[in-house]
Amino acid sequence: MSITIKDAAGIAGMREACRLASEVLDYLTPHVAAGVTTKEIDRLAHDYMVNVQGTRSATVGYQPPGYPPYPAALCTSLNHVVCHGIPNEKPLKKGDIMNIDVTVITKDGWYGDNSRMYIIGEGSIAARRLVQVTYEAMWHGIVKVKPGARLGDIGHAIQKFAEGQGYSVVREFCGHGIGQRFHEEPQVLHYGRPGTMEVLEPGMTFTIEPMINAGRREIKDGPEKDGWTIVTKDHSLSAQWEHTVLVTETGYEVLTLSAGSLAPPAFVQAQPATASA
Repeated sequence: MSITIKDAAGIAGMREACRLASEVLDYLTPHVAAGVTTKEIDRLAHDYMVNVQGTRSATVGYQPPGYPPYPAALCTSLNHVVCHGIPNEKPLKKGDIMNIDVTVITKDGWYGDNSRMYIIGEGSIAARRLVQVTYEAMWHGIVKVKPGARLGDIGHAIQKFAEGQGYSVVREFCGHGIGQRFHEEPQVLHYGRPGTMEVLEPGMTFTIEPMINAGRREIKDGPEKDGWTIVTKDHSLSAQWEHTVLVTETGYEVLTLSAGSLAPPAFVQAQPATASA
């Protein structure tokens, strides 16, 4: 499968889909609190997509080869869950950290994909630091996006920063191209060597979504044996943030931004205005 370059109409479709995906997270944010179940958060997300936005979830019934159909409208990955946590009836508690991953499909068939971390209550110093460093790691990758750069530049920037902070980068899952299919080429690794892999061109759209572990990088299937949930092998905390990015003529545009999005880190805001952030 080749990389799809979006034309003006495709970029407009992606902007809408990604904005709507981010607005789902805006809507959910006030509901993420101790005592609330992830099943309830999933129900709220589904109802908002269908009844308010007119979108639908890309994950309900999603079934890549070798997997059972995914049963929920979003993924809720708590604490040592790396990714693909399935919403359930267990209430959130103070001190939990959680990633909520949302992908919507618009009426025109465009996909918007993003995720955010949430800290329930104040959270521990270690948890807050992991969440912050993971956010900054994602942005260290994003700012490498420009025409002529290579995907390896993104992965290297993320890996160098995260490992420099004493954390590890999950290797088994990566970012991906996205458009009128959930997963397109290219694969976007969150580790690697600069100057390697595909050259970036204007019109490419893909996700950058590093999964960063507080301990070792090794992962395993979760104890639920549900075919989806992945956890850290050493039971250490894991965090993830995700944006969908467009390669522009001069740099990048982060498509999954909305009113409730967390501001870019200071090192991004201090950069020359050659990229839309």
